[in-house]
Amino acid sequence: MAPESPSPVPIAPTAPTPAHRLLMVIVPALVVGVVSALVLLGVSLLAEELQDVLWKTLPDALGVGGFSSLWMIVMLTATGLAVGLVVRTVHGHAGPDPATTGLVDAPMAPGVLPGLLLVTMLSLAGGVSLGPENPITAANIALAFWLGRRALPGAPAELWIYLAAAGTIGALFGTPVAAALILSESLASRPAPGALWDRLFAPLAAGAAGALTMTLTAHPSFDLSLPEYTKPAWGDLLSSALIASAGALLGLVAVYAFPGAHRLFRALRHPVLALTLGGLLLGLLGALGGHLTLFKGLEEVKELAAHPGNWTAGEFAVMAVVKTVALVVAATCGFRGGRIFPAVFAGVALGLCANALVDSVPPALAVSCAVLGVLLAVTRQGWLSLFTAAVLVSDTAVLPLLCIASLPAWLLVTGRPQMQLREDGSPLR
Repeated sequence: MAPESPSPVPIAPTAPTPAHRLLMVIVPALVVGVVSALVLLGVSLLAEELQDVLWKTLPDALGVGGFSSLWMIVMLTATGLAVGLVVRTVHGHAGPDPATTGLVDAPMAPGVLPGLLLVTMLSLAGGVSLGPENPITAANIALAFWLGRRALPGAPAELWIYLAAAGTIGALFGTPVAAALILSESLASRPAPGALWDRLFAPLAAGAAGALTMTLTAHPSFDLSLPEYTKPAWGDLLSSALIASAGALLGLVAVYAFPGAHRLFRALRHPVLALTLGGLLLGLLGALGGHLTLFKGLEEVKELAAHPGNWTAGEFAVMAVVKTVALVVAATCGFRGGRIFPAVFAGVALGLCANALVDSVPPALAVSCAVLGVLLAVTRQGWLSLFTAAVLVSDTAVLPLLCIASLPAWLLVTGRPQMQLREDGSPLR
């Protein structure tokens, strides 16, 4: 009798190598990055077209000044009413209370997105002091999560969140570096096996795709074209620290006012009333600070930087305070929008105020340090704050001083409440 042949030993499947896993996500990352940029671009272009109608065509037809005090009050109040009616009637009420949301949150239900994008477009066009970053990022996360889970059900759920966030941030800033810096802070707070660059690989690809898509189609630029910072001096160490600290204190005033303002608007118990009142207050603030304190602030800071001699130190200070108050009002009454761009405007105005008071302080240094301080308080994102402050002046000579200035500013803001609330209205820490 022939001996039985030994039974074959089952061969275990070979686990994919890290390189293979990363190669598998390149195409999804590129697709998500491009789509994220197109969503941002589409909403922005529609908002710009509507803005031209509301602030140029319509007032010209009525024979009134487009940026007269009366028109600003009427238009912002009407914007609040329109946004309130949409929030009240659309499915999902255009998402959760914006005071409780951050830049990168859990995915929303897809049915909420039409209403969210509509009120975002209305707010951007109507002159509300908020940027597009929060709602557009939320919309792209929801889309990527919903479609990605169906296309690749085995992929981790967090992958789609990080890809959409990176693609949107890359498109917003025109570079994937901003996305990598912001997400590195998020990833650092969530320990996981593997090298950091392995976890940043796919988001970096999505951020690059989003940035290239936006750069090739819209050519965004953050450079304020300020005079080059060419002669660092020992005295700049003190002035940079003082200006960054002043910016941090201005931002902290907004942070501490945030919960109280939110309680006052919530007491109205109706989004139409809260948003209409918020729009009226924004219109009054615009009449006080001038039309440059309206809108998200990116184009407006370029006008400030191009002709700083047109305003006095006192006028710059008023604009910085007005924009900060407008940011608090807009973000607590129910308007959907981000806080980065208006915070940048407040910082630029504060920096130009410092330069107007002490002209020996270089404008590039004053502006970048003030923006750094305000953003540290408002966002609590160190890398984002440093990156944005440096990008505005496009001058690497200020980087060492910015790093030094960030130290006292961070000591002021660390451990303080954040500009984001829990569901019960208490601030996050």
